[in-house]
Amino acid sequence: MPVNLNGRSLLTLKDYTPREIQYLLQLSFDLKAKKRMGIPGDLLKGRNIALLFDKPSTRTRCAFEVACYDEGGCATFLSNSQMGKKESLEDTARVLGRYYDGIQYRGFSQKTAEDLAAYAGVPVWNGLTDSYHPTQALADIMTLMENTKKPLSECKLVFVGDARNNVAHSLMIISAKLGMAFTAVSPANLKPDRALTHQMTALARDTGARLEATSDLSAVSGADAVYTDVWFSMGEEEKAEERIHLLSPYRVTQDVIASTGNPHAIFLHCLPSFHDMNTQIGMDIYEKHGIKEMEVEDRVFRAPYSKVFDQAENRLHTIKAIMVATIGRQ
Repeated sequence: MPVNLNGRSLLTLKDYTPREIQYLLQLSFDLKAKKRMGIPGDLLKGRNIALLFDKPSTRTRCAFEVACYDEGGCATFLSNSQMGKKESLEDTARVLGRYYDGIQYRGFSQKTAEDLAAYAGVPVWNGLTDSYHPTQALADIMTLMENTKKPLSECKLVFVGDARNNVAHSLMIISAKLGMAFTAVSPANLKPDRALTHQMTALARDTGARLEATSDLSAVSGADAVYTDVWFSMGEEEKAEERIHLLSPYRVTQDVIASTGNPHAIFLHCLPSFHDMNTQIGMDIYEKHGIKEMEVEDRVFRAPYSKVFDQAENRLHTIKAIMVATIGRQ
């Protein structure tokens, strides 16, 4: 049967079947090709989306707005709604659902995204919560597919660093769904969530995925992609000293990339990245802790095998696919 995602929310990729994820990826490639050829789009003509932000963003906001406009839709950015202040979440959701065909939420609690979906009556898309980052994971896999000739079932993705964050969790989920090899390399107390790991390990028995969590950096051997993220997430800046101490041995260096043993291995990062001192946070960290690079060496970040800006672009195409699939004119 054909895949039909009309009216569906995307809160976590756990809710999507492997076939549905594959459909979104193929649609992303089709829409990317369409944009590259300069073909005007109208698949979101007459559609209006609300972008509800409790956390700041560059890529997520821009990708949703441009994706919407590319296909003829209209977007409203909301960073100052009264949700939870002068108006309850339920009331806000019910109002927005009367105005808009879809709602993007980017914030803290996964329950907020789930409650919005429960009350809005229109699809809600998770642009990032503390638990999951599904739109990022789709862009990551799209980028991997563009840079390897192997089927995904033969690919190995290794996440290095703080592996109990939303990006690592979403990468483990999509890897388990698509039958990939996924390895999280982190300090013992920063491994992926135990309950989620058990759940995805059970799923892997059906899909053929190979999942591993270890503290041994030698596990990058054979990787097709080495992925890392910031050492402390938004709102965790006070933990900088603790995280630097824990995670400095897990900085992605040229030696780490070389130890994959794969001359075609790529480097991935969801951005923003603290690979130099050209940010206020980077300068603050240098002044307080004396380090110029955090999760990745600058020369790795800027190397030809670094595909971080391909990932950033692919946020646009995968987000467009999500909207087209769930509220588009098809």
